[in-house]
Amino acid sequence: MQKNKKRVSLFGYGITTKALTKKFPYAVFYDDKCTKPFKDENGFKVKPSNEFNPLCSDLEIPSPGIPPSNLLIKKAENLQSEYDIFADTSPLKIWISGTNGKTTTTQMMQHLLCENGSEAGGNIGTPLADLNPNTKIWILETSSFTIHYTNIAKPNIYVLLPINPDHLSWHGDMDKYVKSKLKPILDMKDAEIAIIPHAYKDIDTKAHVITYANEQELASRFNIDSSLVKFEGVFLIDALLAMAVDKILFDKVNYEKINSFVLDPHRQEEIKDSKNRLWVNDTKATNIDATIAAANRYKNSNLHLILGGDDKGVDLENLFIFLKNKKIKIYNIGSNKDKLSNLAKKYKIEFIKCLNLADAIKYIDKNLLSNEVALLSPAASSLDEFSSYVQRGDEFKKAVSKL
Repeated sequence: MQKNKKRVSLFGYGITTKALTKKFPYAVFYDDKCTKPFKDENGFKVKPSNEFNPLCSDLEIPSPGIPPSNLLIKKAENLQSEYDIFADTSPLKIWISGTNGKTTTTQMMQHLLCENGSEAGGNIGTPLADLNPNTKIWILETSSFTIHYTNIAKPNIYVLLPINPDHLSWHGDMDKYVKSKLKPILDMKDAEIAIIPHAYKDIDTKAHVITYANEQELASRFNIDSSLVKFEGVFLIDALLAMAVDKILFDKVNYEKINSFVLDPHRQEEIKDSKNRLWVNDTKATNIDATIAAANRYKNSNLHLILGGDDKGVDLENLFIFLKNKKIKIYNIGSNKDKLSNLAKKYKIEFIKCLNLADAIKYIDKNLLSNEVALLSPAASSLDEFSSYVQRGDEFKKAVSKL
């Protein structure tokens, strides 16, 4: 059988799998949302998941978000990830993972390395099938979902941000989540480099491991003067990791270049209303650690904090332990607002259970003083009420602009 006639099954009808049709023009899609077989505008067959037959498939490639519990995954006998498919391509591959900051670190690294022939992709939005296989460097934002399904591909440089509870309903528990994040390091070779938090210093690998406990230690290891880097708080470690890879590959530290990077919206994005009061759009804070980091940044102000959404099965107790005795009032929204309200009662934190985001903004508008901060940092996914965290953030900003 010719290589391009391999019977390929693509699980999920999304961005990643659609891009793979360039490599596998005879592939068939299987999707849980499909109820009746059809051909899309490009002539590709899309079938309901229950029609997948492993005996009629030589290769199965899943959309990263499909969990291991899905029946398609359980039935698959030739499962490979998107990364495995491109394991033999020539670019030097940098994978960036961790709980928070993957996107910003990837963007900053691309900003620094683009003049050296790099392209950025992966979870950041560009599938590997849409990247140039002949370019020099691939910088890939790499999710724990992708890593879970990857068994062939590995990075030449692995950059790992701190790991904190997230996606536990997908992985099953925290140990499995951490195991997925550390998995790439296990098969790396002598000449390859892993930059990882100090907590995982004893990992069994042949790779050259560089550990860091905090921003100061990371800057010191690479002879970077962090006082010359304009970014603060959660963004500083993102910048330092990007600069560290630039130093490893090209032995340079470019302060002017990194300081010219412009942050994306939706992550601690500050806006002012018509009364000059500060509102912060941190809708991308979809887990506890991100929300704690945001609250910590504004710890010297009275906070009006909007929490809530789909918390993905994470225990939120540690968030409320952190918030206890802070100058804070919580406005609970989303599918877990009852859970949040019960925790607020337990830890004696003032709260209001709101109908939705718009309702929370109305309450805050009535209460917010000029020297206080209104913060949308939900510690939860947006998909219970919004199409994405971007839509949640855009609605927040739109409402504030009308105050």
